[in-house]
Order: sequence, then C-alpha cells, then structure tokens
Amino acid sequence: MTSVDQQVDEALATLRAAGCGVPDVGVVLGSGLGAFGDQLSGLQKISYGDIPHMPKSAVVGHAGNLCLGGVGSARVACLQGRVHLYEGHALDRATFGVRLLAALGCRAVVLTNAAGGVNESFSPGDLMLITDHLNLTARSPLIGPNPEGLPRFPDMTEAYDVPIREAARRAAKERSVELCEGVYAALLGPSYETPAEIRMLRTLGADAVGMSTVIEVLALRHRGVRVGAMSCITNLAAGMSGAPLDHAEVEQIAKQSRESFVGVLSRWLELTAELTRT
Repeated sequence: MTSVDQQVDEALATLRAAGCGVPDVGVVLGSGLGAFGDQLSGLQKISYGDIPHMPKSAVVGHAGNLCLGGVGSARVACLQGRVHLYEGHALDRATFGVRLLAALGCRAVVLTNAAGGVNESFSPGDLMLITDHLNLTARSPLIGPNPEGLPRFPDMTEAYDVPIREAARRAAKERSVELCEGVYAALLGPSYETPAEIRMLRTLGADAVGMSTVIEVLALRHRGVRVGAMSCITNLAAGMSGAPLDHAEVEQIAKQSRESFVGVLSRWLELTAELTRT
C-alpha cells in the first residue's frame, strides 16, 4: 500500500502534466459556497475524479472540483468542496485535498465553512473570522509515523496566522462588511448538536460549531503552511431558535450570504497573496 505522501505525489504529477502552475494561495470552499470557484479568471477546472487518489464528497453543496485561476493579482487553487470524517473517510482521505494544495506550492491556505452560531450575538448570514479552535472530534491527522523533516509536535499557538487575520479584517472593512470573530468548535457529526451540547460549547468558549476545518488546519500547519479561516454562520445552534436544524437551511443562508462572502474572500485572497511574497 502506498503512503499518503506517495499518493499526493502521484496526484501532483497528474496536475503538473495538465499544466497546473504554482498558486500563491489555496482555498477550501464549504457548504453552499462553491460558486466562488467558478468566478476565477482564466479558470482551469479539474474534476476530483480525474485526480488520482482524490476523494469526492457525497454531501450536497460540495461540487468536487479543483479550480485554478486568478483573483486580481493572486494565483489561486480552489477546492470546490471537501470530504468529511462523518462520511466514513479516514483522516488521510479527509485531509488529502489540503495536503495536495501544500504540495502544489500554496504557502497559505484560506479555509471556509458553514457553521452554527453558538455566540448569542450572532445571526444567520454573519461572517466569522476564526481566531482559534476547539478540536472535539477526538481525531488528529498527525497520529502515526511522522514524515522526516516535519515536526513531531507542531506548535499551535497561532494556528490561525495573525497577519492573515489582519488581512481579513482589512478586506471586510474595504468591502463594508461587518466581520465577527470567534472560536470554532469542530465536532465529528453528522448529527447536529443537542441543546445541552451547545450550552457546553458556550461554556468552553466556542462561538461557532461545525464538522470540518480543524483537521485541515492541523495538517497544513504541520507542513508549515500559513492558515486563515472564515465561517458563514448559516443557522443558530440547537436550542437557540426553537426550530429544528436542516441542512437545506444551511445551504440557503450560505447562498443568501454569497455576495458579501465573495466580496470579502476575493480581497482577502489578494492581500494574503501579497503576504506570501514578502
């Protein structure tokens, strides 16, 4: 059996043979946010099915394409959708996409997701810059043999790069979009949380909750890739609104927030690309 690093190398060779260049920044688009990838200038789109070993999500709202192109002066590699642990994927499958972005040459990766609002001041449609996280999945992609040259115990004091976070604030200000900030809690899923679990998360300091992103951050930081992340708050968490939670609602709110999200994300990528060149 080939190792995940060998599989990434094989996938990379296919992309290089297809003429894929070296991007400045990678992007992972969460539920209902994939349309951004279709707006890249000079778009080159490659289906996950055409990339060796690349897993494809079965979740609605995750198209399953690698999109390469430009956002202003930034060269971008964009994953339209991710796979999740709750789909039954192993850790090396759930982090394969971001490992591939690192192998492509991305020196920074911006991660996005749809999340439930735990902070009582949040409303559906808000954008939240992730400043830190709680990994409550009981999973880590770093378990097992450690590749030579990579740290066995990577530091996570600033898992979310401070200059990249500042670039997000600047992008939101320039686009006249109010940006919330907070801590993202990752749970395994796929069931939504109970009201008691939401009260627990609030006590632990979480502002939003979801089922992705954190294991990708761990894999990227392990490789020295700078990370920024943003959540679209698509619903209030369990017990806060009095209504049952529904994935269709998640997609709908994400779509309604698309204009402001795309505006902030586009400028954020330009500013992040500038940071990678200094």
